[in-house]
Amino acid sequence: MKVAISLPDLRTTLALGRYLGEIARPGEVITLAGSLGAGKTTLTQAIGQGLQVPQSCYITSPTFSLLHEYPGRLPLYHLDLYRLNDETEIEDLGLLEYVYGAGLTVIEWPDRLGSLMPEDRLHIELSLLSETARLAEITAHGGAWREKIAAMRASQEWQRPSSNG
Repeated sequence: MKVAISLPDLRTTLALGRYLGEIARPGEVITLAGSLGAGKTTLTQAIGQGLQVPQSCYITSPTFSLLHEYPGRLPLYHLDLYRLNDETEIEDLGLLEYVYGAGLTVIEWPDRLGSLMPEDRLHIELSLLSETARLAEITAHGGAWREKIAAMRASQEWQRPSSNG
């Protein structure tokens, strides 16, 4: 299942991320693709809000450390594979332990996974439309994500303003 969602402003981008964090279950994976500055880390910050990551744990891009782990309703494993060349480096560094961990794993630059790409995942391709607007092309891989995205499309609840944001 694939759906395109217009994110005309930061508020809508944050609402989508919070919703994804709220519906996430242990062991699930979200892959984020898009050019530098497309909003991958911003979306991950909002996913963290939906997971109830404490505000004192500021979510930043793990470009140089490769992995940041945050506490919340579920642990958030935020991987940025930009600096890696291929899947052998991912295996050598032990990152698969997090990809298949007990929390929610969000992976930026997932193309580096190659054959290690999880079959069940939610893939989001972010495209810049303007300084504030994005297009999110969301592809659900696996039954659980297909059901969640179908419910999201039907309800539009994710677009309602948050009481904490």
